[in-house]
Amino acid sequence: MGGPHPEEGRLNAENHNMTIQNLLVELFVEELPPKALKKLGESFAGTLAEQLTAQGLTSADTVVTAYASPRRLAAHVSHVWLKAEDKAVRQKLMPVAVGLSADGQATPALLKKLSALGADVSDPVAAVAALQRAADGKAEALFYDSLVTGATLDTALQKALDEAIAKLPIPKVMSYQLETDCELPGWSTVHFVRPAHSLVALHGATVVPVKALGLSAGQTTQGHRFEAALSPVVIADADAYADTLRRDGAVIASFAERRAEIVRQLAAAAARVGGGCRPIDDDALLDEVTALVERPNVLVCEFETQFLDVPQECLILTMKANQKYFPLLDAAGKLTNRFLVVSNISPQDASAVIGGNERVVRPRLADAKFFFDQDRKKTLDSRVEGLSKVVYHNKLGTQGERVERVRAIARAIGGQIGGDVLARSADTAARLAKTDLLTDMVGEFPELQGIMGGYYARHDGLSEDIAFAIEDHYKPRFAGDELPRTPTGVVVALADKLETLVGLFGIGNLPTGDKDPFALRRHALGLIRMLIERNLPLDLAQLLDAAVPAFGDRIADARVALSEFIYDRLAGSLREQGFSAQEVDAVLALHPTRLGLVPQRLVAVRSFAALPESAALAAANKRIANILRKAGEVDPHVNPALLTEPAEQALHQAALAIVPQANARFEAGDFTASLQILAGFRAPVDAFFDDVMVNAEALDLRLNRQGLLRLVHDAMNRVADLSRLAS
Repeated sequence: MGGPHPEEGRLNAENHNMTIQNLLVELFVEELPPKALKKLGESFAGTLAEQLTAQGLTSADTVVTAYASPRRLAAHVSHVWLKAEDKAVRQKLMPVAVGLSADGQATPALLKKLSALGADVSDPVAAVAALQRAADGKAEALFYDSLVTGATLDTALQKALDEAIAKLPIPKVMSYQLETDCELPGWSTVHFVRPAHSLVALHGATVVPVKALGLSAGQTTQGHRFEAALSPVVIADADAYADTLRRDGAVIASFAERRAEIVRQLAAAAARVGGGCRPIDDDALLDEVTALVERPNVLVCEFETQFLDVPQECLILTMKANQKYFPLLDAAGKLTNRFLVVSNISPQDASAVIGGNERVVRPRLADAKFFFDQDRKKTLDSRVEGLSKVVYHNKLGTQGERVERVRAIARAIGGQIGGDVLARSADTAARLAKTDLLTDMVGEFPELQGIMGGYYARHDGLSEDIAFAIEDHYKPRFAGDELPRTPTGVVVALADKLETLVGLFGIGNLPTGDKDPFALRRHALGLIRMLIERNLPLDLAQLLDAAVPAFGDRIADARVALSEFIYDRLAGSLREQGFSAQEVDAVLALHPTRLGLVPQRLVAVRSFAALPESAALAAANKRIANILRKAGEVDPHVNPALLTEPAEQALHQAALAIVPQANARFEAGDFTASLQILAGFRAPVDAFFDDVMVNAEALDLRLNRQGLLRLVHDAMNRVADLSRLAS
């Protein structure tokens, strides 16, 4: 952190105040919002250091360490100067012709400018003599040299601290009253994420006199609410901060250290339970729990085994979401009746803490069991009619109407890739897929939609195929999520995403900027992933054509805009996978409708680009494209009798030999071989452009030569638009 600084000049400075020490700044506050703590800590330390660097107070060796605990934000910045070095500054004033009269005297404009800069203009002759003259373009200008005094730490840190607080990514600002620290008692209103109680600012062992949020800096803070050895905790110097808080305050100040300690203790506790148990893997939960404790203590708790009859997703969700517990899974990934609690206290006898957590979780699990038992008293089929009473969108009707649209689209897709059998199974799954929205369990835990439908389908005696399809039809829910496991599930998931995309685009609800309330980008990426990763024999244009009629006259036809939206998402996804922008552009310029074949096209283009002939062919392709664009509609028909030049005859013969071979490999799906065969065009194409005038005066010759180029161009651009590879 920090830019390079001329150390020699500093060390030789006579000013004895110009010393370098490490800096510590801490804001001690009431409990910060846990989901935001990590970002708050990083922002506070980062902005503070950036501002100090901008004011010349850090060195090339500066290292920034962020601290964040439930009740504090802090930063340790190494190698901070007490005063920045003075800097020589040259400022351009004005052209000589403007600043000096014909006899070389200062003009009023020059004197006014100098005065504004703080220069002594009592002797105009001396003031002019102190200026520098130098060329400035074609004219000559006057320059003023001055020495700008370096910032002192107290003023620079005050500015940096104000900026760090102002730039905090605060989820929601609080307003609170603070007693004023002056001769006349009173109260002032402070606005901050949480009420602040103390401020520490130490440069080495010296307190830096800064203020923030109505607080004056000192060197004392508070430790753990219940387990601190001392109160207040006195920080002797900046470098003693973390160790002092750990020893006297029972607080691990570093977010990263506290998180690592929780991970270590979770693994150790799982190992003590045995049986190959492991805590559930959830980074978001881990970050949140790290933000809730100051000194973690992991304890093993348990619940009655009878609750394991409830689907484990329900139990895991209620323990994580409501209680911030870490459920324990066995070696096979099944939920056990043990769970781990990250406590903020470490009593000698933890039985009361363990018992308290077990008592708290029991009603949560009992609620889940009650919901599960109640829901199974009604079949999914009996809930279908109720969907007609649930509004989906005021312009798109009810969930019941939505289900009918999804069914129609699913039947069309299923019939296309699997015939009547797949069409019927997809129709059945689509009819029941949304019914779990009416269950108590999904009403309590919306995250379980689809998952609970699968469980209830099995309870109703439906096949595993239907149950899997209902469970999977929201997949992929997020980047990296697995795809539906069965063909029926894939068909219903495709239909569901298509219905959403076509419907919302059709009523004009398009994503804008970072706003995407209906997650249409995610739906498009899910659609793309299924088409590509399952290599489905489906045409994107035909999919959109099949989906639009399901809406009747409810929507406008937005197929063009939606198609472009999907190709944009596809382009971004492919670039993230490591394909170059040029490769992606070349393939997607043709708008290939069979998305499942796009990866093979990209591999073929990459292979072609490695050939020695590729650059020349790409450039020639670009030239041909420009000629044909200017010519308008050109028929790829060639009359051999009109081929008068040897070079055009040679190109025609090459086309007769190369085009059938390249097309045959293309039709067989061997895109790489198809493009490599086309490399044979390089010599005859180069010779053609060297020796033949395409736009001949004779109309029949001109049209024939354009037709020959059209024949070559069409053959060369079936896999990708090769002109896009031209640099």
